[in-house]
Amino acid sequence: MAEASFAFFLLFLLPIGLLAVLFFLVRPRPVKIPIKNRHVFITGGSSGIGLALAHRAAAEGARVSILARSLDKLEEARNAIRLATGIEVAVFSADVRDFDAVKRAVDEAGPVDVLLLNHGVFYALELEKMELSEVKFTMDVNLMGTLNLIKAALPAMKNRKDPLPASIALVSSQAGQVAFTENKRKPELTKIIASSSGSMKAEEVAQKALDGIKCGSFIVSCNFEGIALSVATAGLTPQRSFLMAFVEVVAAGILRIVALCMQWSWYGSIEKYHSQRKMERPPLRKTLSRIGGPGE
Repeated sequence: MAEASFAFFLLFLLPIGLLAVLFFLVRPRPVKIPIKNRHVFITGGSSGIGLALAHRAAAEGARVSILARSLDKLEEARNAIRLATGIEVAVFSADVRDFDAVKRAVDEAGPVDVLLLNHGVFYALELEKMELSEVKFTMDVNLMGTLNLIKAALPAMKNRKDPLPASIALVSSQAGQVAFTENKRKPELTKIIASSSGSMKAEEVAQKALDGIKCGSFIVSCNFEGIALSVATAGLTPQRSFLMAFVEVVAAGILRIVALCMQWSWYGSIEKYHSQRKMERPPLRKTLSRIGGPGE
C-alpha cells in the first residue's frame, strides 16, 4: 500500500504540484507580437537568412526595411521581394560598424516595431591560422555592429505611439546544432563534427524565427538539436511558458546525459581524424651525418 501511495505521489501529485508552482512562478507572462502592418527592420537583409526573413515578413503584411553594405545586392533583394510578394521594401546601405551611418539609416526608416539583427561574419579557420585583424573585424561587426543598431533604434522604439509590444531579436549561429554555414573554408575537422547535425534552408529558419518572435519567445530554436541545447543551457534564461519551464526542469538531467553522449561521439571523430592524418603523413627520412675529426 505504501509503495502504491509513493508511486501515485511520484507520478501524479509531484508533476501536478510542480506545474502549479511554475504557473505562478514563471515571468514574464506570455505576449503576442504582431507583424502585420508594423515596421520590421532587418539587418543583413540582402541575402541568406536575412533575405528570407524579409520575404516572410513582407508576405505577412509588414512594412519591411532591410540594411546591408552592398547597394547592388540590396537592389537585387528588393526586386526579388517585389516579384515574390508584390510588396515594396525600403533599402539602406550602411556598414554596421559605423554608428553615424547606422543612425542615419534608422532615422530615415522611421520608428521600428520589430528590429531583427541578422548581420554577422564568420571566419571558418582554426585560431592559429586566423589573423588578429580577422578576429577584430568579427568582433566589430558581430558585437559592436549589434550595439550600434540597438543604440540607434531603441529611443524611437521606446517612444512609439503604437501600444502593441515591440521586439529586438538577435539571430545567432547554431554552430553545433545546425550546419548552415558554408563548407568552402571550414576546417576539415569542423566539417566532420558539424555533419552530425541536420542542415536547414534559410526559408525554414526564417519561418521558425518569425513564428517565435510573434510568440514573444526569448530563445527561438529551429530544430530538435536547438531545442535540446536551449533546454540544457536554460540557466537564468527568461521563460514565458510554464509548460516549457516544466520541460526544462524535468529534462535538464536527461539532456546532460545526451550531451555527454554527443561529446563522446565528437571526441571519437576527433581521434579518428588525427589517426588518419598521422597515417597520411609521409615518413620522415633519417639523415646520417658524419663529423670528421682532425686529419680527415
